[in-house]
Amino acid sequence: MQENKLALFEEKEIRMKWYDDDWFYSIVDVILALTDSKDPKDYWYRLKTRVNEESKIELSTICRRLKLLAKDGKMRATDCTDTKGILRIIQSIPSPKAEPFKLWLAQVGSERLEEIVNPELAINRAKETYMRKGYENNWIAQRLKSIDSRKQLTDTWKNSGVKNKDYAILTDEIYKNTFGLNTSQYKELKGIDKTKRNLRDSMGNLELAITNLAEVTANELHHKNNSYGVEKLKVDVTKAGKITGKARKDIAKEMGRKIVDKSNYKELTNKEIKQLPNN
Repeated sequence: MQENKLALFEEKEIRMKWYDDDWFYSIVDVILALTDSKDPKDYWYRLKTRVNEESKIELSTICRRLKLLAKDGKMRATDCTDTKGILRIIQSIPSPKAEPFKLWLAQVGSERLEEIVNPELAINRAKETYMRKGYENNWIAQRLKSIDSRKQLTDTWKNSGVKNKDYAILTDEIYKNTFGLNTSQYKELKGIDKTKRNLRDSMGNLELAITNLAEVTANELHHKNNSYGVEKLKVDVTKAGKITGKARKDIAKEMGRKIVDKSNYKELTNKEIKQLPNN
């Protein structure tokens, strides 16, 4: 089970983190899901102020600053709270979605307990989430493989003395050497640079397969070289990226087209398209 997770409530993404034996939810994501606010951070600030003035209650005391994946692809400290805290906050948010959201919270908590007993359920639920978004089965299978290889790689990084903040540096090296673009440039090309969408959810089958190969290769090089620390790991990921970058060019030449283009999740989730052009 992943420590960090994205869940959907009425097509709105809620970032979650398993912390202190409970799910903690991004408060700004919950506010956006319930209110469609154009500035959920400002809404949260004003909500805390109003509740304090009216009830002398500091909502900040029921929060934790936990690192979640931000829209810029980096792990950033975010106000989060557990189920009890979210229910308290919902009391102060006038929204017709409050009751459905409470039921959703109960379901998420139940699913987590089930996944602890049977981890395979987590994989099945991830698959169901992508199916609901409209992705095709072949793409989903490739995406799930990429999730697994990414988790193995970041576990290696963690055990090799790398902090979460440095993951983006190593990932950039993989992308730059594999695709000729860093993460920000890649997201900009896809038209998702100002959204919270995961870059890999906008990759086609070949992009995912090549990314998967790059990360598996990097992980094998880490183990072979017994690498430790950001600088030595960077050497490995750069080498892995160059290997898969060459493979990408060979595939593109054979296919007679580019592997990477502007296609993103909008094309990938169009159910009427039976066979999408890989990027």
